[in-house]
Amino acid sequence: MTKSGLKQAQTKMRTEGVDPVAIDVFTRNYQTLASGKSNFIAENDLAPLENVVKMNEIRVSTKDATAALKKTVIVKLNGGLGTSMGLDKVKTALEVRGGENFLDIIIKQTLHARRSSGATLPLLFMNSFRTRDDTLNYVEQKYPEIKTGDFPLDFLQNMEPKLRADDLTPVAWLENPSLEWCPPGHGDLYPALYGTGLLDQLIKDGYEYLFVSNSDNLGATPDAQLAGYFAKTGAPFMMEVCRRTTQDKKGGHLAIRKSDGRTILRELAQTAETDIPAFQNIERYNHFNTNSIWLNLPALHKILKENHGVLGLPLIQNQKTVDPTKPDSPKVIQMESAMGAAIEIFEGAIAIEVPRTRFMPVKTTNDLLMLRSDLFKIDDNYSVRPQVENLPKISLDDRFYKMIADFDQRFKAIPSLIKLESLTIEGDHIFEETIEFIGEVKLKK
Repeated sequence: MTKSGLKQAQTKMRTEGVDPVAIDVFTRNYQTLASGKSNFIAENDLAPLENVVKMNEIRVSTKDATAALKKTVIVKLNGGLGTSMGLDKVKTALEVRGGENFLDIIIKQTLHARRSSGATLPLLFMNSFRTRDDTLNYVEQKYPEIKTGDFPLDFLQNMEPKLRADDLTPVAWLENPSLEWCPPGHGDLYPALYGTGLLDQLIKDGYEYLFVSNSDNLGATPDAQLAGYFAKTGAPFMMEVCRRTTQDKKGGHLAIRKSDGRTILRELAQTAETDIPAFQNIERYNHFNTNSIWLNLPALHKILKENHGVLGLPLIQNQKTVDPTKPDSPKVIQMESAMGAAIEIFEGAIAIEVPRTRFMPVKTTNDLLMLRSDLFKIDDNYSVRPQVENLPKISLDDRFYKMIADFDQRFKAIPSLIKLESLTIEGDHIFEETIEFIGEVKLKK
């Protein structure tokens, strides 16, 4: 059934007009999946990553930093709908504060960086087929000045069929055919840039560096010192990493592969159950991937051309149901790859430890509550800054606060959290006036 399944999937992709490079990547991943070969990265094959340079230790002249920024392009990964919070539109349309959403802040951060540095700094969104229309309609109408020359405002992440878990054929779901498709993870950045011809265009216009980050991480601003340092090293790839804490035990960490000395990224989904205690050992593996990376464009083009757009990133299998809202719908496998996993592909790739202020993603309403509160301040340059050294741990009752509509209905006023150490809310509570939480707070009902 697997040969038939692959042929069916390839035909479905061609019929839908999916780029041939993306089909080649899908084919390689499908063959890996069908082979039954384990995608686990064994603990015995790894050693800890040591001697990581810290951002606060680098020194680059203003002249060199600005020169590097003038050759830099910004890409924001913007393919998520925020379905885990009950959103049915692009996640970055979610309000942060004062009527402004993620898109507003990202664009104003970029415009400020352009004014202060004199750099062109083209801003491109990598949208999915589900987020493109919402994003472009909003940005084109409100910020026509953000567009740079002939560059598009976005490029489209590829899509691939979800596969039935029982026979690896493309799933059919007549109730909503769009749910038959999924994006192939943010590792699709590379074939998408290559297959669309955008990579060629950027290099032709004189750009040498690409800074990529998640659109829900407002801490990932285009920093001139980082751009200058990356240019100075001559490295083809640089990953921003942070120190792991107990809250980061489940996130992907960096390690050294003993067989060739390459730095690699290991995700939890690539870890055997017996190796999970070692995976979660934050003393042994003390750096995690922030998913903010810097790429040398000529080096990226060279390696993609040599491999016909197929980097061969490690496969990540996600088992879900075809309709995420219906647990009894057919079980499917979504094949994905991680953008950061490319660190092992580039010889001479490096990591740099950045402060936690450059990593503040919003994945849940717990994160959103902190971002909307006085724990963070948005400066005149639209940098989002935490006002405390250690952010509190927040746990809101999923029954009443997980979905954004429920959250907004209950938090009619955002409490002061600046003196908070931890907050646990159990049961249904409504906050109609601004109150102050101090120390360890637990509400029950």
